Amino acid sequence: MEAILHGFVLALGLILPLGVQNVFVFNQGAAQPRLSGALPAVIAAALCDTLLISLAVFGVSAVVLKIEALRLGLMLAGIAFLAYMGFSLWRTRPAASLPGDASDSSAAVRALSSSRQIAFALSVSLLNPHALLDTVGVIGTSALAYEGAAQIRFAAACIVVSWLWFAALATAGSVLRRFDGGGRLTALFNRASALFVWGTALYLLASLIREVPFA
Repeated sequence: MEAILHGFVLALGLILPLGVQNVFVFNQGAAQPRLSGALPAVIAAALCDTLLISLAVFGVSAVVLKIEALRLGLMLAGIAFLAYMGFSLWRTRPAASLPGDASDSSAAVRALSSSRQIAFALSVSLLNPHALLDTVGVIGTSALAYEGAAQIRFAAACIVVSWLWFAALATAGSVLRRFDGGGRLTALFNRASALFVWGTALYLLASLIREVPFA
């Protein structure tokens, strides 16, 4: 029971803060005509978290991130991706406020097809170094306190939180759509999200600069 409670609370604390993955799932819930239309985004994001949590708990990702060149490459790619996502979120309007087919709306806020939802969910889940390092450094390290069945229960609790959270995000987005016909609240949410995403990118860049030895 202790492992389950620990995993539940820890995963909830890590997944609650605003980030590109959460923003994407929420926006698909808001953009899709029906809640069921956002299921590909929910399932893909949750499956990515399931994979990352499993790798973290059972030590595989920790070994990979010990390869310095690979870790730095992931950091640089992730910083560039976060900067782009922040720009995309800042400059776009919610699909509800766009005329016609909303062709000038970003993929982050436009209703996407199932295949594009999956592709976008993979990118926002696996190209975010902050999330990767949190998963390895926090969940992976915490899992060392358990062995055998207890470790499996800990991982399962973290995974269940992830699935429930993404389903709740899409539902919240769908509910907001009904009360935000003009898209003003969604636009405000996207602007706030962009600032947070840029802040994350700057934090990661500063961390990377501190690691570089200067003569």
